[in-house]
Amino acid sequence: MRLNFLPKKGSPLRSFAVFAIAAVLGIGFFLMKEGEVVSYLSDDPQACVNCHVMTPVYNSWMHSSHREWASCNGCHVPQDNVVNAYYFKAMDGLYHASIFTARAEPEVIFMREGSQEVVQNNCIRCHVQQVTQTKYDGFIDNHAENRTSRQCWSCHKEIPHGRIHGMSTIKYNIAPLPTDQEEMVIPAWLEKEMASK
Repeated sequence: MRLNFLPKKGSPLRSFAVFAIAAVLGIGFFLMKEGEVVSYLSDDPQACVNCHVMTPVYNSWMHSSHREWASCNGCHVPQDNVVNAYYFKAMDGLYHASIFTARAEPEVIFMREGSQEVVQNNCIRCHVQQVTQTKYDGFIDNHAENRTSRQCWSCHKEIPHGRIHGMSTIKYNIAPLPTDQEEMVIPAWLEKEMASK
């Protein structure tokens, strides 16, 4: 049995149906290209700043110690298996895309419950030695209970995204440039002075 979803040949609706399908596919591919959808398959942190609302978060991460050890996916995506990681990225990405497209993003972005669980698990995965270290019990009050029953960021609030949050926190909120450059900027007059000595 052959499935035929187009109207019969010769029907005036057939041309319209073909045009409509082509238009939907064309718009879909255009949006995928403009949204740089393929970049989200990578582990590159700059993919996160395809959405401008992530710029302050990216900039704060760029100036943190975590930058040397963990990318965005290292903290915000499950690390137990590849299928779960891409499934989570797809579901979270669709949610983010719909919120950002509708311009419904909040001034300050907070993690949803599912994301909080993933981040907590990844904190423990990387810092398991500190979490299980019993020597802290003697000089950090309630550390035994806190390290297992609370979220890590309830104490470590500024790790790795800093103290100030929100889209308006960084003047001239530009990313990924110039924050991803590590070259030294020396004014011409100082460079000339240094060369003369």
